[in-house]
Amino acid sequence: MRIADRVKNDRSPHRNRERFETPHVERNTFNTAKSLVHMRLVETMDLSAIAEMPREALANSIRHTLLEILEQERLPLNRSERNRLIVDIMDEILGFGPIESLIEDPDVQDILVNGHGSVFVERSGVLHETEVRFRNNDHLRQIIDKIVSRVGRRVDESSPMVDARLPDGSRVNVIIPPAALDGPMLSIRKFGKDPIVKEDLLRMCSITPEIMTYLQGAVYTKLNILISGGTGAGKTTLLNVLSGFVPERERIVTIEDSSELQLRQPHVVRLESRPPNIESQGEVTLTDLVKNSLRMRPDRIIVGETRGAEVLDMLQAMNTGHPGSMSTIHANSPRDALARIEVMIGMARSILSERGARALIGSAINIIVQLVRLPDGSRRVVSLSEVAGIQEGEILLQDIFTLEQEGVNSQGRIYGWMKPTGHESLFANHMERHGFLLPSGVFTEQHRIS
Repeated sequence: MRIADRVKNDRSPHRNRERFETPHVERNTFNTAKSLVHMRLVETMDLSAIAEMPREALANSIRHTLLEILEQERLPLNRSERNRLIVDIMDEILGFGPIESLIEDPDVQDILVNGHGSVFVERSGVLHETEVRFRNNDHLRQIIDKIVSRVGRRVDESSPMVDARLPDGSRVNVIIPPAALDGPMLSIRKFGKDPIVKEDLLRMCSITPEIMTYLQGAVYTKLNILISGGTGAGKTTLLNVLSGFVPERERIVTIEDSSELQLRQPHVVRLESRPPNIESQGEVTLTDLVKNSLRMRPDRIIVGETRGAEVLDMLQAMNTGHPGSMSTIHANSPRDALARIEVMIGMARSILSERGARALIGSAINIIVQLVRLPDGSRRVVSLSEVAGIQEGEILLQDIFTLEQEGVNSQGRIYGWMKPTGHESLFANHMERHGFLLPSGVFTEQHRIS
């Protein structure tokens, strides 16, 4: 039976009559045609030859074969729908199916798949629902398996959660049933093909020139920096930018759960944790990697995100000959970040007392940068604090810059001032002694934020 006849027979008055893209064909009819053409393509092409073909040659071969199939079959599709069918099948074979166009869209920052029938994207900090759909949950699982298998990970009912990454470095999180009640959930935090640099952050008003200059001096003179903020606040982006200030002569070891940092220096060693295999063996934790990195003669250790027992080894490294280390942490304020670190030290089953833990934190961490994603979608540095040591068992914090929010304008944008607090930096002399002189005005200039 010809594909056109099979598509015609597949139409039923009891099926969903939702229109697809154009007024000519329903979604189910289009999906049926696409599945049948896809099967015909598999039958037609030499699969053994495909494995050895370069990607560009493979794409041309697939497109040519699809055009031949469509010429032979009389499908009830107009020209626009035929072009869309070719694009969809190409995306299924060479990319990640229905979400391939979203991955390629430079304006999309997050892709959130809530089961096969609901896909949201974030643009300019605001979520929007899309028309993108998967055929069913099995189709979604196929795309998920394709993503996680490329980085040697797995996801199944016995291990329903996994972190992975796309070829461009974008972060992927997956959770499937039974942990997810409404079907497979896929979250993608995209990273652009061209990494964000300091000029981009300044242009977007995510940070002021004075704070950027201060942080550049802090990185260059090997102060230990902790970047704090909530989910999606831009912590990894800022960490990536600050990492670019590390001199090229230094050896950098990066430690991450899922590799995201895009350092451009010539001497970078990238380490990535591993989950246990199906026999519950072979796990490599962040703690293991931090301990191992100390034997690799690093000048800098950069931990993508501090989230557990590895924090104790990281703090000890900062205090024992590895200054200039950096990391990020999920917290709502600098004070909350310090409290979380105390809790994580306890996760390491340390024998440190509370006073001892605070002394370790107070001597290891020098600067805490707080980032926030504001309700208008913008991501901004809202404070920069210095750790001023310990007094009566408490860690002292000194704010150097803070954001004073004044209100919301008619376009829904938050406005206010990024102001220096008037406190003199504890590390200005340190920077000067190490060859970085802060320009005048760094601690006096105010910036309008709108």
